[in-house]
Amino acid sequence: MRSKTDICGIGAVTAYGWGREPLWEGLASGVPCAQFTEGYGETPDLPGWVAHVAEGGRSRDGSLHARALLAAAREAIEDAGARGWSPGRRVGVIAGGVREDLRSWDRLTEMGDQLMYRREFIGMMPSTPIAALMSEFGFRGPSMTTSAMCATGSAATLTAKMWLDAGMADDVVVLTTDLSATRPVVRNFVHCGVAITDVPPLDACRPFQEGTKGFTFSEAAVAIVLTQRKTDAYATVLGGAMTHEAHNAMALDPDPTTAIAAVTEGLENAHVSASDIRYVNAHGTGTKLCHRTESQILERVFPSSTQIYSIKPLTGHSQSSSALTEIAASCLAAERDLIPAPKPVADGHPQLLEGPSRPENGLTVKTSIGMGGYVTAVVLETA
Repeated sequence: MRSKTDICGIGAVTAYGWGREPLWEGLASGVPCAQFTEGYGETPDLPGWVAHVAEGGRSRDGSLHARALLAAAREAIEDAGARGWSPGRRVGVIAGGVREDLRSWDRLTEMGDQLMYRREFIGMMPSTPIAALMSEFGFRGPSMTTSAMCATGSAATLTAKMWLDAGMADDVVVLTTDLSATRPVVRNFVHCGVAITDVPPLDACRPFQEGTKGFTFSEAAVAIVLTQRKTDAYATVLGGAMTHEAHNAMALDPDPTTAIAAVTEGLENAHVSASDIRYVNAHGTGTKLCHRTESQILERVFPSSTQIYSIKPLTGHSQSSSALTEIAASCLAAERDLIPAPKPVADGHPQLLEGPSRPENGLTVKTSIGMGGYVTAVVLETA
C-alpha cells in the first residue's frame, strides 16, 4: 500500500516578487503581475505586456536564473522545516525547465571569441545551481533535470511521488525555473499566435470565456518539498498520470481521447472517482486550442458540479514553471481559505468559477498541457 505523499513546503519567485507571500498577495488582489514594458511590442520601439522576475537574491549565487532557483528552493525547505519536516537520509532533487539561463547564453554569444571567467561559464551549466543546492543542505539523494514543456512542474511532481513510493528517496525537493522572457523568445511566441503583448492581460487571456486571444508571457521559479512522513502539510498528492498526444509540434489533437486519458488514468491512479473532484485547476492558457481540449475534458469526465478556473490571467504563462506555480496556488488557496480565481470579463463556460471563492469540500485536479503533446493530471487533496 502506498504511503501518503504530502506537500509540506513552498517557495516562489515570480513577477509579483521574491517569496510565496508576494505571490499570494498578488493572486488575492486580482491584479495581473505583468507590466507594460519597453521593447516588447510588435517592434523594438514599442512597449508590450510581459511579466519579468525583478532583480534580487544573493549575488554570490550567480546569474538571476540561479539566484531565483536557489531562493525558491531555500524558501520551500525553510517553510517545510517550520511545518515539522526534517530531511531524511536521502533527499532527492528534481529540477525542471525548458530553456536554460538564456540571458547568460546571450552574453556568451555576444562575447564571440572572448573567454568568460571560468566561474561565470561553469555557472551557466544547469547542473551548477543544483549542485550548489545539494551541497548547501547536505542532500545526497537522487538528482535529475526533467522537461515536459509547459507540463514540466506536474511531470516532476509525479516523478517525485514515484521516487517516494519506490523507496528511492525519503524526501524530494521539486523545483522549476523559467526566466526566458527575452524579447526574441516572446516575439517568436507572438509570431506563433499564442502570446499576446499588445493587449492588457485580463483582456487578452480569458480562459473558458468569449473573446480570448492567448496568454501574457511571464517568468517564475517555484519549489515544493514532498515527503511521506508526518508534517503540517499543505496538501496530499493522491496520484496522477501523464500521456503524450504525438500529434503536432505545437497544435493539440482535435480528438481529445489522449488528453482525456491523462485525466481518467490519473483518477484511477489516485483511487478516486470523477464525482470526488470539486475543482479543475486548469492549464488555461486562453488559447482557443487549450480552451477546446480542457472544456472537452471537463464535460466528458466530470459532473456538472465540478468547477474550473485558471490563474494565468493573473500570473501570466511562465512556461515550464506554470504548473508548479498553479500547484503552489492550490496549496495556498486551501491554507488561506480562498481560491484566487480571476473574475470573468466576458461570457464563459457554465462551470467556470465566477471569481474569488471560498473552497468547498472535494478534491482538485491540476491539468497541464505542454507544447508538443504532453498532458498531465495531478490529483490533490487540500482539505
